[in-house]
Amino acid sequence: MQAVDVIIIGGGLVGLTLALALKDTGLTAAVVEGQVPDDQLPEIPDNRVSAINLASQTLFERLGAWPGERLGPYTEMEVWEADSFGRIHFSAQDVQQPRLGHIVENSLLQQSLLAAARASAHIRLHMPARASKMAAGEQGVFVLLDDGTPITGRLLVGADGARSSVREQLNPGLVEWDYDHAALVATIHTAEPHDQTARQIFRGQEILAFLPLADAHQCSIVWSCPPERAEALTRMDDAEFNKALSHAFDLRLGLCWVLGPRQSIPLRARYSKQFCGPRWALVGDAAHTVHPLAGQGVNLGLLDAAALAETLGKIQAQGGDIGQYEQLKSFERWRKAEAATLLAAMEALKRLFGLRLPLAPVIRGLGLGLTNRLPQVKRVFAEHALGTSGQLPGLCQPEKN
Repeated sequence: MQAVDVIIIGGGLVGLTLALALKDTGLTAAVVEGQVPDDQLPEIPDNRVSAINLASQTLFERLGAWPGERLGPYTEMEVWEADSFGRIHFSAQDVQQPRLGHIVENSLLQQSLLAAARASAHIRLHMPARASKMAAGEQGVFVLLDDGTPITGRLLVGADGARSSVREQLNPGLVEWDYDHAALVATIHTAEPHDQTARQIFRGQEILAFLPLADAHQCSIVWSCPPERAEALTRMDDAEFNKALSHAFDLRLGLCWVLGPRQSIPLRARYSKQFCGPRWALVGDAAHTVHPLAGQGVNLGLLDAAALAETLGKIQAQGGDIGQYEQLKSFERWRKAEAATLLAAMEALKRLFGLRLPLAPVIRGLGLGLTNRLPQVKRVFAEHALGTSGQLPGLCQPEKN
């Protein structure tokens, strides 16, 4: 029988971040993950990337898990609509920062987190392993792994993604809706250098983002479009796809050609009615999933992890029970408010740019143009991109200049 304080189901970015963030709380953690990430990075960057903002970078640095290679810093952001004159441009200079964020491969982040976790005495890793049984009672929680290993703890945390088995077993209730979109992701080469600028174009029912990678001529793309369009794009041969992509992006970076495979991922919004309860909590995609058009989903989950670790540390320091729902409610209120705000904002943006009314492009163009001419409004948007707005956990608060 293995006894720890916190049992974390899911050893991806959010689960490992939570485990590491518990280091100075005096709490021990077990992390259960079904797959061990490959320790070799492929030559072509992975399709799954994240736009890591300043708050999340600060968190990774304080956990000793910030990668030292293959980082794609971006100092500028451009957003425009194909059918209107509207355009908005953000710069790191608007908020007196050297950059707005980094585009980083998820596999690279997981490798860095895993290396830090392996070196942490308070963490016990079970990888690869799966939970065959889970139970939460008044006195504690019990997990039986598929290899027969029993683990007891005081709190069970679901960090196991959008189709969370922990959430399914606990059944806290779920609000969800289909975005009627799929995200096609791929790594591409561009004829023109990206100049460390993240770009996004709205074209009818489609949203196409070019995210700058470490190589000046490589970008990760996220092409959000109706499922039938995503399927057609996936079936195209490379030459046909390259032509469609270059046209859809207004040839902003010249001709483009795809590197490696393309993937299509269905998009669905999810929002758990409870983020925690007696002896359990949910973080990351297990608690919420949002549309990728603002690239904030991973950052939201990482802040969940830091916020839960901070909450548990305070409960532990005060001699409380980390599994009691009354003690966990402050975390739930905090993170539900942040997730609900982002979900609502993404839904509003998607609907705004999806309007097909005759004057809609003109109205959107005026709105984007006005925003681009108002420094204070632009600063607010830039601070949201940096992740420095709202209530931040202590581990995520950048040092003051």
